[in-house]
Amino acid sequence: MTDKPRCRWCNMNNPAYIAYHDDEWGKPLHDDRALYELLILEGFQAGLSWECILNKREAFRKAFDGFDINIVCGYDDEKLAALAEDKGIVRNRRKIAAAMKNSRVFREIQREFGSFDRYLWGFTGGQIIAESYTLRTTSPLSDKISADLKKRGMSFVGSTIIYSLLQSAGVINAHGEECFLFPGKK
Repeated sequence: MTDKPRCRWCNMNNPAYIAYHDDEWGKPLHDDRALYELLILEGFQAGLSWECILNKREAFRKAFDGFDINIVCGYDDEKLAALAEDKGIVRNRRKIAAAMKNSRVFREIQREFGSFDRYLWGFTGGQIIAESYTLRTTSPLSDKISADLKKRGMSFVGSTIIYSLLQSAGVINAHGEECFLFPGKK
């Protein structure tokens, strides 16, 4: 597993991070449930590392009822208070409140576009953008999507967070030239 060259950001001492890099990051993602989970987790990442969030992902899945959007959108104040006390996740009350608000907006986007997948990939006409992760942390594309999501009422969706989401969801294939998954590398 560790004999292949990978992006420099991948912690080679963390098997979960290696598996995430190899099997998930940068692969085109079209499943709305998975995109929803990714959007919520990316919001929790703000100010933290993705590795920190990845290490807590199973706890987040349990705390957020498997990221079933219909259940999450129905959370009440009691559930929000319980989330704020859950030591397995990031207990930032502002991020928890944003997750609730973003869940409702996500569902509105699904209703408007037929799916969040159609909304997100519509910004590139379904095309994958290839660029190295070393190039930047935001882009005109992430600026545009971030602004649109904020206009719709989401928070914790700044351009850097959205750029990370685009990389994770494979809209931007950002593997570095050193990586065995770099586009065109055999």
